[in-house]
Amino acid sequence: MQEVRIYDTTLRDGTQAEDFSLSLEDKIRIALKLDDLGIHYVEGGWPGSNPKDVGFFEEIRKYELKQTQIAAFGATHHPKKTAEADENLRALLAAKTPVVTLFGKSWTIHVREALHTTLNHNLQLIHDSLAYLRPHVKTLFYDAEHFFDGFKEEPEYALSTLAKALEAGAECLILCDTNGGNLPTTIREIMQSVRERFPSAPLGIHVHNDGDLAVANSITAVEMGAVQVQGTINGVGERCGNANLCSIIPNLCLKMNIPCLSSENLKKLRSISRFVLELANIPPSRYQPYVGRSAFAHKGGVHISAVEKNPLTYEHISPELVGNRRRILVSDLSGRATIKRKAEDYGLHLDKSDPVAMQVLEELKDLENQGFQFEAAEASFELLVNRAMGKSKRYFELVGFRVIDQKMDEHNEPVAEATILVKVGGHMEHTAALGLGPVNALDNALRKALEKFYPELKDMELSDYKVRVLPGKEGTAARVRVLIESHDTSDHWGTVGVSHDIIEASWQALVDSINYKMYKSEKHHRKS
Repeated sequence: MQEVRIYDTTLRDGTQAEDFSLSLEDKIRIALKLDDLGIHYVEGGWPGSNPKDVGFFEEIRKYELKQTQIAAFGATHHPKKTAEADENLRALLAAKTPVVTLFGKSWTIHVREALHTTLNHNLQLIHDSLAYLRPHVKTLFYDAEHFFDGFKEEPEYALSTLAKALEAGAECLILCDTNGGNLPTTIREIMQSVRERFPSAPLGIHVHNDGDLAVANSITAVEMGAVQVQGTINGVGERCGNANLCSIIPNLCLKMNIPCLSSENLKKLRSISRFVLELANIPPSRYQPYVGRSAFAHKGGVHISAVEKNPLTYEHISPELVGNRRRILVSDLSGRATIKRKAEDYGLHLDKSDPVAMQVLEELKDLENQGFQFEAAEASFELLVNRAMGKSKRYFELVGFRVIDQKMDEHNEPVAEATILVKVGGHMEHTAALGLGPVNALDNALRKALEKFYPELKDMELSDYKVRVLPGKEGTAARVRVLIESHDTSDHWGTVGVSHDIIEASWQALVDSINYKMYKSEKHHRKS
């Protein structure tokens, strides 16, 4: 059976992505998570380039890793220096990592225009740099930068760079599609040429995603015998990103029967994906294969009905294998089977033939025709089902509210103030609050009025607020849809509102959010 080792470069190449930044503490936490996942190699950074990476290598030595070997990354020595006198090479050794990965130039245009040296001197740089490191490191890898583009222009020269790396002691030759623009057929053909020239040399692959083919090219390289695949979690990286390990790993394990991770560790893949994005403060892509929230989400009634009978009808793998789960969405495409399934998710028994199911379905279709959308607002839908079944509770009653948004002069931001009158039980509560905008002011005033009656609202926060103008010809009188995402210490949920008035749409979503929090709290208390 072919063995493939995974080399993660999220902490180095991944941090070159736009808007993706990690602190030293973040990098340590991610490295420990990758070790727990079972990644074979984790590239911690370039110790010769910045103090943060130096600090990482010093700090990570304090931890006893179970499975991962840490790699330091660097370049061949400066063309005007010797290997022994090169500060970057010395920094690689000072990192004291079990693995060192060195990259060198394979493409003549880079040798002449980036290094400003001769082709022969570049070959010497590759040899001397690796030969200098070889006696001092346990494992030595060579990244052949721009190899595929270099091969297309000057095949013999590109191959000669690999020969020098092998001669100097490199244990694996990683062929890089650095510009990310090659097709799988090109990867296949060039790797075949490399294999013919170096039949016993271990080969690896490092691909960027500028042609949206990084995963396909990585899989192709494995089919051609690559024993190491480099990439990043979620495919983060410079420009369009690197090869996405969250897709490559399950493809290898589940589709090619190459167990690069154990089945138990594979179940951690989605949580690792979310963990990395959370630390970088980047929202996850719901459409990402395998680990995205929508990867196993079903919306069409025909699809849902078929999946209920046999998940293989519309799922290429079981979502649990990668730590994901199946989701049944509700929309105007839903049928009674969907309503029944969602009611069961909420702990409610509802037969498909129950008139309530048809009532919910008709109301759902009517609301979506008005512009409501429930895929991202399942809390609003759960409340809708409860109302239809006569199980809803009214936690407060609005008597009235007023929102004032006042701008005093052109140099200062407007000041929003909301006053609200609500009835809770037999009590009238009249409050006012300021906010950053009218919706925030209204939220603050409503909470101020309700928290004395419902103290559990104090641990609830609004985490996202989206407004969309719905298609139509009304111009400024068009309907708007407001989606609010809320969370507390244990859960998150979405609610929706639609109106010609943005404040009214926001109010609808806000009320649903608070009602859902109260409803959820009551369910929890009943169970306990």
